[in-house]
Parts: sequence; C-alpha cells; structure tokens
Amino acid sequence: QVQLVESGGGLVQSGGSLRLSCAASGRTIRNCAVGWFRQAPGKEREFVAGLSWSGGTTAYADSVKGRFTISRDNAKNTVYLQMNSLQPEDTAVYYCAVRDGRRPGVPRYDYDYWGQGTQVTVSS
Repeated sequence: QVQLVESGGGLVQSGGSLRLSCAASGRTIRNCAVGWFRQAPGKEREFVAGLSWSGGTTAYADSVKGRFTISRDNAKNTVYLQMNSLQPEDTAVYYCAVRDGRRPGVPRYDYDYWGQGTQVTVSS
C-alpha cells in the first residue's frame, strides 16, 4: 500500500506561483508513474499532469501547459507540481496520484493510490 500526503497549497494572487509536494510512504514509488489531478467546486476531478517512472515522459492538460511542471525526487519518494502564472480558474483541490505502471495515464481509473488533496485558491 502507498500513502500519499500533499502539501504546499494555499491562497495566492493571480500571476503568482506555488509548489505542491506529495510525500509517499509505505513503499517506494520509484517504479511507478505519478500524476496530479484537480477538482473545482461543482466539477469533476480532472487530469493536470503526469510523469513516467523514469521521468522521461510527461503529459499535461492543455490548460496548464507552459505554466505547470511535474517532477519527482525518488530519493525522497516525493512528487512535485510547480505552478506558475496562476489564474483564478486554477482554483481547486489538487490531488496527487500514483499508478502501479510505468507510464502516466490521463483517466482517473489509471491510478491506484490517491492523496487527500490540498486546496489552491487563486484570487483575482
């Protein structure tokens, strides 16, 4: 089993930046693909970014391309999401996810483990 704990969320002004962290425990996730999703009020949870086990393959939602960067530190068993040029429409609860597979997937059902989420609020 893998337990995931996100941190780094908060309130930021439009145009600002935040870095989310996702610390994994229970076992190593170095051989797993990882992803970030988000869910805004009244909306379905949507894919934001994904990263392969090696770090060599990334995937991003069109809405965040060029602004968000997903990365990982296998020595720390931690995944990151650097978010720049934040906009009010980025406001959501952000979730970290781990897949027992090597390539990142887009659908929620591709992922096997989920964190509890961290709130990101962007003010205009």
